[in-house]
Amino acid sequence: MEFTLLIIDLVDQTRRLGQAAPTLMSLITEVETLRAGEIEKPVRELAPIAVRLHGLAMQYTEQLAALSTSQYAAMKNGHQNLAELAEACAHVAFAATLCTFAIHRRTEVLLYEDGDETPKTSRDNLKSAAEELVHAAKTYRRQAQRLSFRLASTPARHEDQQLIAQALADTPTNPEPRSSTAGYVDD
Repeated sequence: MEFTLLIIDLVDQTRRLGQAAPTLMSLITEVETLRAGEIEKPVRELAPIAVRLHGLAMQYTEQLAALSTSQYAAMKNGHQNLAELAEACAHVAFAATLCTFAIHRRTEVLLYEDGDETPKTSRDNLKSAAEELVHAAKTYRRQAQRLSFRLASTPARHEDQQLIAQALADTPTNPEPRSSTAGYVDD
């Protein structure tokens, strides 16, 4: 299998990374609000959050895949940053699963005689989901700041351009770039 380095718009990627943290923080607030309640209608109350989180997990994983095959991977600390983003994706996916599990824990009393009739176990799942989302939000915020700095700093930009040029030189075939700007503006 042959690897090709694709050139993508890093300004847009920075924007998308920056939007993740506020989105996740908003969902944390919703999770905490539900956790404080009685969770009397678990599917109706929790499923919308679980669905949104599963969708975000897919969206963030798609972004991770795009970044991993782009010039982002060749930039300074690119592989380390990708590893952190992969971890953040896992946190979001796990939070989505925990929300789904909270639904099950609240409804299992309908399936099993010894099911927990209280929302305690579901609350525990929701607490863990919120903690996972906090970790992910911090990572996305940090990654957006790092990429923004690298794009705004002339010395960092030049360093990255050299690393990208080296990576492109090492790539057997160079496809047409997806974006002509590559996220950089020459001074």
